[in-house]
Amino acid sequence: MTSPTTTSAATGSASLTAATLTSATNSAASTSLTVPLYRLAHSRAGDKGNRSNLSLIAHDPAYYDHLVEHITADAVARWFGYRQPAHVERYLLPTLCAMNFVLDEVLDGGVNGSLNLDAHGKGLSFWLLDMPVAPPPGFDANGDGIIEQTVD
Repeated sequence: MTSPTTTSAATGSASLTAATLTSATNSAASTSLTVPLYRLAHSRAGDKGNRSNLSLIAHDPAYYDHLVEHITADAVARWFGYRQPAHVERYLLPTLCAMNFVLDEVLDGGVNGSLNLDAHGKGLSFWLLDMPVAPPPGFDANGDGIIEQTVD
C-alpha cells in the first residue's frame, strides 16, 4: 500500500541554491556536507498531459529510510520551483525501497502542447537526481574510502 504526502503550490524560485536546499532537506542533521541525490538513488520518469511522474529508487535498501526523511513532497516542490508545480504528491513504496512523486502542471501545458521538449520525461528525472541531500551516516560522500563524521 502506498502512503501519499502532499504539498501545495511551490513557492521556490529559479535561484535555489544548494545551501537553501540543504537546510530544507536536513531536518535533523547539522552538517553542510551534501551529495547529489544520484549518489543514493536512481529515477524513472513518465508524463501524461500536464503531469509528470517521477520515481526515486534507493541504490541500497539501507538508504531508503534516509531518503524518506529528506526527500519530501515539500523539498521536491521547492527543488522544482522554477517549473511552478501546482501540486506535488509523494507515494511511498517501502517494499521496493522507492517513492513516486506526481507533479501537476509542470509540463508547459503538456507534451503535445509545448515547444519545450527538455522539460519532459527524462529531463525532469535528471533534475531530481541533481538535488543536493545530506548523506546518510556512514556514507562515503567523497568516494575516497574515508567515512566523514559530523561533530555536533
